[in-house]
Amino acid sequence: MNQFTVTGEPKSPFITWFIDGLKKKFSQEGYAYSKEAVDNIRVVFNILDEEKPRPFRRKAQATFVVSIIEKNSVPDNTFESAYPYLIRSLSNHLMYILHHPDKTEIYFVTPEQGFYKIIYEPDAEESFFQNVYERLEPIASSQLVINNNFHDNLQKNLWNGNQKTKKMYTSGKRLDAMNLLPAPFPIDNYLTSRDMRQLKKLYGIGGLSYGNLSHREDENNFWMSASGVNKANLQVVGKDLLYITGFNSENNAMEISIPSNISPRRASVDAIEHWMIYREHENVGAIVHIHAWMDGIKATEINYPCGTIQLAETVAELIRKSEDPSRAIIGLKNHGLTITGRDLDDIFERIEGRVISQVPMSS
Repeated sequence: MNQFTVTGEPKSPFITWFIDGLKKKFSQEGYAYSKEAVDNIRVVFNILDEEKPRPFRRKAQATFVVSIIEKNSVPDNTFESAYPYLIRSLSNHLMYILHHPDKTEIYFVTPEQGFYKIIYEPDAEESFFQNVYERLEPIASSQLVINNNFHDNLQKNLWNGNQKTKKMYTSGKRLDAMNLLPAPFPIDNYLTSRDMRQLKKLYGIGGLSYGNLSHREDENNFWMSASGVNKANLQVVGKDLLYITGFNSENNAMEISIPSNISPRRASVDAIEHWMIYREHENVGAIVHIHAWMDGIKATEINYPCGTIQLAETVAELIRKSEDPSRAIIGLKNHGLTITGRDLDDIFERIEGRVISQVPMSS
């Protein structure tokens, strides 16, 4: 049975009521409440102090932390006000509670900059907590694949790349020129070096950069842009571009071959998704992920976090059901697009002029 706990002290009647409602709902749904954060705790609700938003120090990647903060004044830009609390608290999710004179809004914020809300109506308490539970539980119970197994056995003739990595270099510049990638959030302005190391360990990120692209090398292997790199300058193998050779289900890690003379960057958290797609569809030659949208596309129903088995499986299923899996365009709810193609040129030619830079957000 999954366990959950609450840390931090409620400082208002509303937060006390809200936490009691979360306890009741999660307990009704089969979660066991623990007064303390045991080693195998699954979900932690972390009540933040506005002046000192302290993180909950996880002992395992599988622990899903939802931070909660309450505001009585309405900011000019809600997202810009909320997002730093998510980062400072090293959370997987933030619930940002805003009290207006006539209503209360609860915003859900994710590291990928997902941002949507539900409204609390006093005469609909039961449906309100059901809605909160349905927003949180699927993503709280999802499984991250962010570990990397590096092997310094890349064939020497690939140390400087090949024609496919050159294509990724030109395509990365093409992606950058589309101006679709949100400005990276300056996380190092908000976190100490210790917290930065913790963030990389927990989320598997090397910084908040957006979008990625990959190119099949052969039946079993593919090249992919690394985490947190400048997509307009994909040149160095092992740093900007990684050679993905498989997925190790025993230790939940991507297998990566690198040159023996380099200290590598981490793989993009989306590597597990790309691996699933390439493994199943031999005609897929390239994949691009962008934080943008297109009209009339199939999309995931749940905004699973990037890098989870559940997101990868859901996207793979939608691609499998598409008219042509080798040329599919799939929406990732509250996040962006995954696009397959015969090659990278095929992808960019198909999306040119059709991309909407603003991703729609919905609960």
